[in-house]
Amino acid sequence: MTMNIGQRIDGRYGELSPQEQRAADFILDHMSDLAVYNASELARLSGVSKATVSRLFRRLGFQDSAEVREHARALRSLGAPLGGPGASAGTPSRLAAHAEAEHDNLRRLLLTLEDGRLDAAARLVHSAQNVVIVGLRNSYPLALHLRQQLVQARDHVRLAPLPGQSLGEELAGLGPRDVVVLMGFRRRVAGFGDIVAAIRRRDVPLVLIADSSARKYSDQATHWLECPVDSVSAFDSYATAMSLVNLLATGAMGAQVRESRTRIAAITSVYEDLDELEAPW
Repeated sequence: MTMNIGQRIDGRYGELSPQEQRAADFILDHMSDLAVYNASELARLSGVSKATVSRLFRRLGFQDSAEVREHARALRSLGAPLGGPGASAGTPSRLAAHAEAEHDNLRRLLLTLEDGRLDAAARLVHSAQNVVIVGLRNSYPLALHLRQQLVQARDHVRLAPLPGQSLGEELAGLGPRDVVVLMGFRRRVAGFGDIVAAIRRRDVPLVLIADSSARKYSDQATHWLECPVDSVSAFDSYATAMSLVNLLATGAMGAQVRESRTRIAAITSVYEDLDELEAPW
């Protein structure tokens, strides 16, 4: 696998001149901005000459700043975290840019849901005999949260695989009356396509929730819910994905309000029997 620019700097840092190290330090601290800087801007901001920056790029295996910018854009599109301890995250301009990006993600998500796909997915999740939620790597916290919300509204909801376990036994025995909700946000496991194929071979309805990089699997899903995770910061943002989890769980609960309320009342009674929750006052 080709090393990214941060790994290349780490591997050759001791060979760099003091001026090159100064430029390299700036790059590592401002990786999230690297896709927009040219050599002159990097030189000015890091306090070295343009020749030093150009020499550093060649040492790292790049022809010029244009190739570095393209490399940075490619990394970001794959979900690779870019940034460093020197990156400023709390300035007013950064916070405003962050808020705008979050708003844009949510707007784009809601536009795609206007065609009724969310309601259809929610009805499917509610009516299925068994609901299996699969989320690996970055998708695991979202899958865990969705499971916790859905279990309030219906029985037979499980998360797969359990920590330290494999997925095969969780998919075996599922059929057309069940549903798998598969989370597939970028930087997915290498075998993600095999998981999708295994689910479809068993004629199990599939709700696929992922960012745009998973569109190649969308035609194999019963319902495809695309969720933007774009961010101006070093990491992908899952705020919109959490909103989608909220909407999907709420829709599943609302599909049969009386049944859901009965289950919620039963759960609340058990909470009280076990004294599990803090008193609200």
